[in-house]
Amino acid sequence: MRRFHFGLQKVLVLREYREQETKLELGRAIGSLTQIEHRIAELAAERIRIGDEQCSASRGTAEIVAFDRYLQRLESTKDRLLEDAAKATRKVEEVREGYLAASRDRKIIDTIREHQEEAYRQFQLGEETKILDEVGSSRHQRREREKDDAS
Repeated sequence: MRRFHFGLQKVLVLREYREQETKLELGRAIGSLTQIEHRIAELAAERIRIGDEQCSASRGTAEIVAFDRYLQRLESTKDRLLEDAAKATRKVEEVREGYLAASRDRKIIDTIREHQEEAYRQFQLGEETKILDEVGSSRHQRREREKDDAS
């Protein structure tokens, strides 16, 4: 019995590679977005801490101004990070669409392979059945001839 040969195997390998690459790219994009979101959460916690600290003790004018400037800096950093998060979210969506397309392309070739492999198995099963029938038939004919010769 000869082995199954899939003519589009190189295309399948290429599409699997492309799918894997886009999957890695998607992971990097999600990681970047997650990192930005963690930084925004850290800034929010810092802002709360500074607000509590500012209100907890009596401060001089210079310290109040310093706190206000620090809070403004935190706010501008938060705004920049929110913009970065929006860009990162768009990037994640673009990469996700690319990954889904690559996955769909690979699945199409994979399905073709499965159908061809199943057809090949059915063909081989039919061929084996024919061979076994011929062997059984010839064995039966030989026994019949041996009976006729013996009589």
